[in-house]
Order: sequence, then structure tokens, then C-alpha cells
Amino acid sequence: MIQHRSIPLATLIVLGTGALWGFYWLPVRSLAAMGLPGAWGTVAVTAAAVVLLLPFALARRDRLAASNRVALGSIALGGAAFALYSIGFVYGRVAIIILLYFLTPVWSTLIGRYVMGWATPRLRRVAIVVGLAGLAVMLGAEGELPWPRGPGEWMALASGILWSVATTGIRARSSLEPVAAAFVFAAGALVAAVLLAPVLEPWPATSAGARIGPVLGLSVLTGGVWWGLSMAGLMWATVRLDPARVGILLMTEVLVGAASAALFAGELLTPVEIAGGALVLCAGVLEVWPTGRALPRRTR
Repeated sequence: MIQHRSIPLATLIVLGTGALWGFYWLPVRSLAAMGLPGAWGTVAVTAAAVVLLLPFALARRDRLAASNRVALGSIALGGAAFALYSIGFVYGRVAIIILLYFLTPVWSTLIGRYVMGWATPRLRRVAIVVGLAGLAVMLGAEGELPWPRGPGEWMALASGILWSVATTGIRARSSLEPVAAAFVFAAGALVAAVLLAPVLEPWPATSAGARIGPVLGLSVLTGGVWWGLSMAGLMWATVRLDPARVGILLMTEVLVGAASAALFAGELLTPVEIAGGALVLCAGVLEVWPTGRALPRRTR
């Protein structure tokens, strides 16, 4: 009964999380404009999230120490994937970055089939074809080869692949509670951002220092709301909902991201790019559509 009563709240949390992340590009680009270019803004945001979540993680240190190492590594890898996603907004168009990330159903199905040995229902195979077709249409919209252009698009594509690897491990091994998982997630993102930052851009020694107050405030707000509160809430909600519902509700991120980028940044998609993006979203729906098999089974 308690589980049943929590479904409406969990649904609202997942729906709100997708919508909230559709606006995530705004603080990321604002930090870049304040003097934290490239990955440095993501370093600031994830560092703030780690600091804010640290007291909660320390209170649960025994559970963290007893957690499965594969699960912890998978959650941290998921954070690294989101760090790439975050950095991608500095270098690429918002809607394209989000859609490239949402190709995760394709990579998840391939990893589940060829790495984990899970059965691949017909709808999952169709999702792979539709998703790859959407990728080709979207990236080849200008008559060029359907290939990512620029570091932002490459990072978005890589983030989706890494997230697929991470969620496979989380699905198989993780039972970590939401707040502790959010801390590990943010810590993995921080490590990835720190490693990438000096490679992408030099240390912003002057302009960011002159605006330390606004930079610090925006970093703490973004780290607390997006990386702390929303991720902990999402992890609480996902265990209470059917995976299909979670996947579809999170697609609000695409709609909100595309609309907000068009409204605030003047980034409009061409009709061909919209068609490719629609195919990507269709692949996501096909991937989470119920197939009648509650659990994956090994094929050999």
C-alpha cells in the first residue's frame, strides 16, 4: 500500500527531473561566460555537489564501505558520463547534445546483448535500427557525412555510451541508497571533469577570480539542485516505478532543452534535424516498451 501511494510522487519527481535537466545548459554556459570555460564550470559545479553531499556520505560511510565495488565503480562511471554531457553544452548546440546523449537505448541494448549475454527482444532490435537511423539523419542534416562535428558532439556521444555501460553495472549490482549513490555519482563526475579541464582549456586565472562571488553562488546552486537534490530524488523514484515509465517521463528533458535553447539562445533545429531527433526519441520509447519478460536471461 505504501509503495502504491508513492507512485504519484515518484512520477512527479521523474517528470520534474527531466524538465529540470532540460534547463541545465543555462548555468553551465553562464559559468563559462563568467570565466570558467570548457570543463572548469563542471569542475566547480561537481565540487560543490561533492562538498554538499559529503556530510550525508560520512553518515553512511559503513554502508558505502560494504557496498559492492562494481556497483560503486558503475555509479562513479555514470557520474563521469554526466560530466562529459555537462561539458558538451559549452561546445555544442543544446538540442543536438541532448539528443546524442539520448541514444543510450542503442548502446544499452548492444551492451546487454553482447557483453552481458541478455536476451534481445524484437522491439529492442528495432530500437537499435531506428536509433542509428535517427543519428545518421540528424548528423547528416547539412548534406555532410553523418559524423559528430566538434568536441561537444563527440563528448555527448561518448557520454551516452559510458552511461549505458554504467547503468548495466548499476542494474546488475547496485543496492546503494539514493543519497550515498548521489555522492559517488558526483565524485565520479568531479574526477572526470578535473582530468579533462586542463586538456580542453587553460586555467582561468583572471576573469573567474574577479567574479568569485557570483561564480561560487551559481556553482553551489547548480551542484546542490541538479547534482545533489535532483539525482537523489531520481534514484529514490526509479525503484518505485516501472522502467518504461521512467524512460518516457525523462524524455521531457529533450523537449524542455530544445524549447529553452530556441527561446534563450536562438538555437533552432532544421526540419531534417527534427526528423532525426524524432527517430532517436522513438528508439527510446521502443527500448523501454514492455516486452513481456520481467527479467533478462542469458543466451548461453
